[in-house]
This record gives sequence, structure tokens and C-alpha cells, in this order.
Amino acid sequence: MQPTHSSRRILLPVKMWFVFFTLFIALFLNYIPTGHLPGVPDVAALVLAFWCIREPLKIGIGTGFVLGVLTDIGVGAAMGQHAFAYVLLAYAANELSRRVLWFTPVEQALHVLPLLFMSQVVMVVVRLMTGAEFPGWWMFFGSFVGALLWIPLHYVLLLPQYQPVERDENRPI
Repeated sequence: MQPTHSSRRILLPVKMWFVFFTLFIALFLNYIPTGHLPGVPDVAALVLAFWCIREPLKIGIGTGFVLGVLTDIGVGAAMGQHAFAYVLLAYAANELSRRVLWFTPVEQALHVLPLLFMSQVVMVVVRLMTGAEFPGWWMFFGSFVGALLWIPLHYVLLLPQYQPVERDENRPI
């Protein structure tokens, strides 16, 4: 069975420092106080899902737990709220990784949308169990924005892997 995407280019192996750097940047973006702006995606969950799908043997539920605890600490959420959601997200993304990689980035975004939505639902349920108020339905809109961001994020995070191994003096690229 042939892949549905048009590129048949073989990617270089990902450098683990780049994976952790992108997770750190995503964590930093989650720390930016956005207040109650509707449609702000959980960037850390999105990048975690990306690397769990692309590198399921290297990034998994342990990374999701650590990233979730750091997010809980940084945003002042109930301890374990993000950690629990990110562990479930990482598990589901690892399980779906073989299937999702066969699709184009647009089709991948349709597979990632339920994962991001599930992560948001888990966080809301944990928040409600601790006695907080329901944050509103607008909170779930971030999952849809995150799925839309999957498409450009896919290309940006794979850019370092597209570099040629050997430079050809006759080709400027």
C-alpha cells in the first residue's frame, strides 16, 4: 500500500535535544497568561501529541507526566490536572501513531482533534471534581484551533529532518 502523501523523501532521524527544546518552548507558551480568551490551544498538549505520534518509542507517557506536572506548577492549576490529561493523551497518541502517520497532515489533524478534545474534557472533569466552577464551553474551542495548528506545526517541527546529509557543491539548496 502506497502512502497517500506526495513526498517520498526519507527523513533524517530526529535529534532528541530538538524534541525536548520544542517541548520546552511549548511549555513556555503555555505559561503565557491569556486570561479567558476563547480558542487559545494547549500548545504543550499539541506538541506532545506530535512527538508521541512521530516518535512513539522515545516520547511517551513518562514525558507526558513530567510535562503535565510542569504545566500544573507553571499555570497554578490543580496538581495533577494536566499531568493526568497529558498521560492519557500520550498513551492514545502512541497507540494511534502507526495509523496516523499514513495520512496527510490535514487528515492527521482530524485524528488529533479527538485526542486534544479528550485532553480538555479530562482537565475540566478534574477541575470540577476539585470544586471549581465550570469554565464554559468556549474552553473546548481550543481543541479545534489546535487541530488547525497541527498542519503548519507538522511542517515546522519536521524542518530539521529535511536537511541533506551531504552538501552538494553543485546544488545551492
